[in-house]
Amino acid sequence: MKFKKGLKYAALGLAAAAMTPVLAACSSGGGTESTTTAKQAETTTAAADTTSTTAASSSGGTKTITDNTGRTVEVPEKVNSVIGLNNGLRYLCYLGCVDKVVGVEQGEIEKGDERINVVKAYGHINKDKWQDKPIVGEGGSGGYTPYEEEIINCAPDVIIAGYSKEDAESLQQKTGIPVVAINSGTLFGQDYDDSLEVIGEVMGVEDRAKAIIDYIDEVQEDVAARAAKVPDDKKPSVYTGAVSFKGGHGIEGTYSNFPIFTVLNANDVCKGLSDKVNGMTIDKEKVLEWNPDYIFLDPNNKSYVKEDYDANPDYYIQLKAVEDGNVYTCLGYNWYHTNIEIALADTYYVGSVIYPEAFSDIDPKEKAKEIFKFFLDSDTYYDDLDKAGMGFGKIDVKNL
Repeated sequence: MKFKKGLKYAALGLAAAAMTPVLAACSSGGGTESTTTAKQAETTTAAADTTSTTAASSSGGTKTITDNTGRTVEVPEKVNSVIGLNNGLRYLCYLGCVDKVVGVEQGEIEKGDERINVVKAYGHINKDKWQDKPIVGEGGSGGYTPYEEEIINCAPDVIIAGYSKEDAESLQQKTGIPVVAINSGTLFGQDYDDSLEVIGEVMGVEDRAKAIIDYIDEVQEDVAARAAKVPDDKKPSVYTGAVSFKGGHGIEGTYSNFPIFTVLNANDVCKGLSDKVNGMTIDKEKVLEWNPDYIFLDPNNKSYVKEDYDANPDYYIQLKAVEDGNVYTCLGYNWYHTNIEIALADTYYVGSVIYPEAFSDIDPKEKAKEIFKFFLDSDTYYDDLDKAGMGFGKIDVKNL
């Protein structure tokens, strides 16, 4: 992987100030993840004819920013209320702006299987803060159709949305509320930084945005430096399976150019199957042909693996990773776009498994807790994962 901004391979040395969560910064004062075109819900309100891009005047002044699509948007100098759509809410959580959120998408309301819900870290941690908020759009697997009338009723100072230029402009015209369009953000990509920077500017938390960007960069530097200590001929072959894209999959579901393997410069058997980071299903016999030393499975999808194992046990006993006990968890980090904190924790854990000497000073569970604390100010999130069967550890494929 070509690191952002020409990163040097240096050991992680986060400054104390960067390591301290600053989630109070936005306390109220008064998806590759590509997006699809938002369906435009009809509205009968007079705001449908509004074309003004002038920000709410309650803040006492405005400022002009350029969003991630190149649009120029006038927003309040001080934002007191906000709505985040199509990944906007996740960024607002990272930036410590949860208390200013006045409406959420339906897909952000936690319901049903707690075991599944827990893996969307920002949503699980903050669920009590928005369970009773007005619903302002679909979100999640339902798409990201906005509910214009509900948004108008919430009267936020600004809307942060992972929308296309056209969709953002349309929503702004229909509601009369400034819409700042952001990138959905790809793991370890510059577009993630760009989104953080523009939201930081809008919300007045530029320092927090920079601290997050620096943290992500430093993790990349650290794990890459550790991986560089391992000679290529000493690196075991690795495979990730049972991943989620367009639903869950069994062992045949995998990623080409898996970013976690890439940043670790791992011997990924799927490297080169595509020139992009893609979810794909492959012939199971290909996995057997590769017969990787280590297999990482998303614990969310263990049921698919169990079902297949029960039907085809002879296949699995031919996999040396299964026979040698080298099948491990790797928690899926894509849940309504990229949960960066999950991905970073996974990276340290995978590194500790395949390069034990290079990561000998790392306790991956404690590192995960540190990461979750930094991003979401939670001391208990890893414990919640563990209780739900989503923590780090070996997977006994024969006894799922």
